[in-house]
Amino acid sequence: MPSLKDLKNRIGSVKSTRKITSAMKMVAAAKLRRAQDQAEAARPYAERMDRMVGQLAAARSGTAGAPPLMVGRGKTDRPLLIVCSADRGLCGSLNVGVAREARRLADAAVSGGHRPKMLFVGKKARALLRRDFERDTVAVHEDVARPTLQFATAETVAEETLKLWDEDGFDTCTIIYTQFQSAIAQVVTAQQLIPLVRDEAAGDAAAASIGGAVYEYEPDEDEILRQLLPRNLAVQIFRALLESSASEHGARMTAMDNATRNAGDMIDRLTMTYNRSRQAAITKELIEIISGAEAL
Repeated sequence: MPSLKDLKNRIGSVKSTRKITSAMKMVAAAKLRRAQDQAEAARPYAERMDRMVGQLAAARSGTAGAPPLMVGRGKTDRPLLIVCSADRGLCGSLNVGVAREARRLADAAVSGGHRPKMLFVGKKARALLRRDFERDTVAVHEDVARPTLQFATAETVAEETLKLWDEDGFDTCTIIYTQFQSAIAQVVTAQQLIPLVRDEAAGDAAAASIGGAVYEYEPDEDEILRQLLPRNLAVQIFRALLESSASEHGARMTAMDNATRNAGDMIDRLTMTYNRSRQAAITKELIEIISGAEAL
């Protein structure tokens, strides 16, 4: 059984840990509000653009001259995985969930006889996947949210992706991130960016709603798509980064709250053990004094 001094030192250590976890919880809560507002503000624009471009992909599929960036090259063997994770830990199972989904997609490609390519945004998922996929890594971006997350980061990732696409380095591109729902719920999401997922139902509904209207594009449809497709890629990547940032702060706030509660419970248990041990020691001393007095 530990001595009273050991118990007292341990109680002091746990109290210090509780102060740290409580402070980290407050910092994460403050950052979460801003990150959540940014993620929610980006959703309508990103979702509408993705739906619109998906309708265009459905309309142009099978037509001559359709951009390969939109309809693909007819192969799906070699994937590029853009893995978005946190740069720091202490946020529960957030990074593990992202790495597990990336590994699942990568293993599917390996089982088909092809090596996947990986582009990491955030160091934690890379650390979890480095042993098996280090030679498949094409780029790594760290500390992208310091001091703040900028659209320029998403543009840089999009440019690297397009450069690799032009070099025929992959057939499909999928971004893996955690979609923020609440401070206690973050959903690991895999969204295919290249080629675009064709929204056939939405395309039919849109065609029915316009009553067969004919649109004229200025300057022309191909020129608009050449500008729109890279822009859409950067927007979807930026949206994923915002969702990942909000998820990270939410998961860290929840994890630190649980850690603070657990530290409080441990302090209560240790204090009770300390009091019982101290009471037992005092009782033993009293018995020894009384026994000695009676012996005289």
